[in-house]
Amino acid sequence: MESNAVLLESKSSPINLLNEMHQLRLLGHLCDVTVSVEYQGVRAEFVAHKAVLAATSKFFKEVFLNEKGMDGPRTNVFLNEVQVADFASFLEFVYTAKVEVEEDRVQRMLEIAEKLKCLDLSETCFQLKKQMLESVLLELQNFSESQNSEEESSTQPSILLESNAAAVAEADQAGRPLDPPDSPADRPSNRVSPEMPATKPKEK
Repeated sequence: MESNAVLLESKSSPINLLNEMHQLRLLGHLCDVTVSVEYQGVRAEFVAHKAVLAATSKFFKEVFLNEKGMDGPRTNVFLNEVQVADFASFLEFVYTAKVEVEEDRVQRMLEIAEKLKCLDLSETCFQLKKQMLESVLLELQNFSESQNSEEESSTQPSILLESNAAAVAEADQAGRPLDPPDSPADRPSNRVSPEMPATKPKEK
């Protein structure tokens, strides 16, 4: 009797694999490629693993698959027109699937991703730029709405003033007094009316 097949799948294995490869690179263990980066006189060298670079970058995959011979125990690759800080961020991304950069460097990271043909980094940069653009548009929309509400509130008092002025003009034309209904003129007072004679004091 045949038993059913079951799937053994680890959710943490890919993350653990990346973390272990990242630690090996930081310690310089089992690294078989040195990438020399130079930009405007600034130069730096980075050691890495061919397998990781080839798996994440079509540029490096083509370089490694097309190399005719090893020039020593470690292959050397030279990159011009790539800033040292940007390549360091690129390496951190391909080894950890994340990297923290300043907002004004996102465009440069997109450019290096396209230059090195790293699809994952390109998509990540595109998504981040899209979120940043949506955030800016939302702020502009909120600002515009607040401006409109301020303009509406500033026009309301003038409308009230105009309606009051119209009421005054209408009352003048009708010859009515402008006193409000509960003004002192309409309220009964304790004063004696001029038509009514004052009561005489009682004679003794």
